[in-house]
Amino acid sequence: MPIADAIPVIGPSRTRTGSDASTEERLAFERLLVDLSSQFANLAGDQFETATRTALSRVRDFLGFDRSAFGEIRENGSIEVLSSSAIAGIDPLQVGTLPLDFAWYHRKLRAGEMIVLQSLPNDLPSEATAEAEYCRSTGFRAHVNIPISVGRHFSGFLGFGSFRETRRWPLDLISRTKLVGEIIAQAVARKRSDEKLSAAWAEVKRLKDRLEQENAYLRHVVQEKLPHGLTSHSPRFQAVIEEVGQVARANTTVLLLGETGSGKEVLAQAIHEASGRKDRPMVKVNCAALPSALIESELFGREKGAFTGALARQAGRFEIADGSTIFLDEIGELPLELQPKLLRVLQEGEFERLGSARTIKVDVRVIAATNRDLAQATRDGRFREDLFYRLDVFPIELPPLRERPEDIPLLSWIFVKEFSNSMGKQIEKISADSMSTLMVHSWPGNIRELRNVIERAMILARGPVLQVKLGHKPIQRDSGKPMDGTLNQAERTHIVRALERSGWRIRGANGAAGQLGIKPTTLESRMKKLGIVQTR
Repeated sequence: MPIADAIPVIGPSRTRTGSDASTEERLAFERLLVDLSSQFANLAGDQFETATRTALSRVRDFLGFDRSAFGEIRENGSIEVLSSSAIAGIDPLQVGTLPLDFAWYHRKLRAGEMIVLQSLPNDLPSEATAEAEYCRSTGFRAHVNIPISVGRHFSGFLGFGSFRETRRWPLDLISRTKLVGEIIAQAVARKRSDEKLSAAWAEVKRLKDRLEQENAYLRHVVQEKLPHGLTSHSPRFQAVIEEVGQVARANTTVLLLGETGSGKEVLAQAIHEASGRKDRPMVKVNCAALPSALIESELFGREKGAFTGALARQAGRFEIADGSTIFLDEIGELPLELQPKLLRVLQEGEFERLGSARTIKVDVRVIAATNRDLAQATRDGRFREDLFYRLDVFPIELPPLRERPEDIPLLSWIFVKEFSNSMGKQIEKISADSMSTLMVHSWPGNIRELRNVIERAMILARGPVLQVKLGHKPIQRDSGKPMDGTLNQAERTHIVRALERSGWRIRGANGAAGQLGIKPTTLESRMKKLGIVQTR
């Protein structure tokens, strides 16, 4: 009901209405307001609950009421009691959401109306049946509720109740008591603003820590050359490049299969750079290079004191790779006991740091690589079957270098240019004998071996023509596949030398076909079969 309809209103028996209120009582209440205002002005966030409860108790005792409460009306319409105080023998209101039974009372609160009831339950309207029953069952005799608001930041109420007798409430004290609610409401708004600021600073710190972790990681890989695109003259590898283009834009897990040194890491980098995650660095982990005792903390992180020597908390590679791509090289070497944890990351995107029970959720795209037969390892019990099928969503098999000989000249010149820049040497040509040697070599170490051979030759180079020599006999493989036969190797060498002598002319009196005593079409067919292409 409107406040004008409630006059004479309820109030403490010791307080007189209007101009009859003593000057002494007015001054005492003013002093109370000033004291409360100064206390809440510099209130720390963790002191809010205690200070609010104390303030409600002091105002309640001054006015002679039995119970006081301060609450908030949320944007979703719920009504929350933030603090309550009561004299001995009376239960304070429970902090939290008010029961939904009091429909009439809640409607008044949400509308921001002042509620002044001097004699309960008589002053309640007939529709307030639940409220009337509450008053009869608890002995609630009088109540006043004052709406409070602070700009757009807070909307709430300050309430007082009497259980011993009906009360009168002077209008001038209503306006003054409202100041108490506004003091508390401003403290609530300030507390929440501080909490938002603290949360923002915490987020800034989290992002700063994450950036530092990424920078620390990048310092280890800054010397690595990133692929700016893949190119190939080999039909087999061109098919691989096409598969990379198809899967790059998806978040699908990719499994790269191929011999050691065949370019799996370069291909993983190419997939990442063609994906939507390219703006953040790809994180690389070699599962075979880490000791089994440390690989869990490297992948998933650790808390301080998780094990002897863990002197500080450390984020794992999966945490650093959140929002990006992680490349797990030599995945077949991952210890069996850690495979369930990796499976959980792949399935649920969550894990716990070593020594912590807190679950961390990440969004990471996984690219794994191996030179082992994971299917056989699964049959042998050395690799979990469920993890294998989780990784084997989009397998890509890289052909070894000996099966893509068309790319040997191309790769050789890529490495020559790389080392020319770093060593300050100008190479104009690779000698014919050197290229013939490169073309017929079986390359058990694949592209990595070719790069090492070119680097050694560049170190020894003394002029514009590069001379390449293989430093040792190739390591024999036991792969079950026959190597190129000596007849093919000899034929390739013979044809390349004839082409070099003729300046790579096939037809004509001085052409390579004439030198070899065969038809030009036959020579072209043999060149195609043996993968012979013109070098620079």
